[in-house]
Amino acid sequence: MDALRLRLASALEWAVAAAFLAATVGVASLVLHDMQGPTLRAAMPAQQPTVTAVPAAVPAGAVSVPVLTFSDGRDIRVGDTAVDVAGRLGRSADTGREEADRGRLGQRLTRFYQYAGFHFLVVYEPFEKNGVPRISAIYLP
Repeated sequence: MDALRLRLASALEWAVAAAFLAATVGVASLVLHDMQGPTLRAAMPAQQPTVTAVPAAVPAGAVSVPVLTFSDGRDIRVGDTAVDVAGRLGRSADTGREEADRGRLGQRLTRFYQYAGFHFLVVYEPFEKNGVPRISAIYLP
């Protein structure tokens, strides 16, 4: 009986050692595989035109503000539409200069204004697909 128990214990020890050896080889192969990097390269997507956060028409050093309040108590704020701005400031505030470029969700329009002694730029773009363009930024040069 003791001889049988000795043989089983020895066989069990060898089985455990073999399992640990197999696990070590498996982990080492995974580490080496990750060090080599991916073997298949994904196809490069077509180059999309880059969309910058600040439009090209905005001069360097311009400061973005969320609300612009004027001396007569009128104000404009991020989220207003062009109709809201025209209603508050009047059409005479718009200098007529505007530049269009591509935004994240469609066309982005930068308009230049002068009102109550302030020169400022307003960026209009849709906040959702097929949405109404709203003020996304107000810049003081």
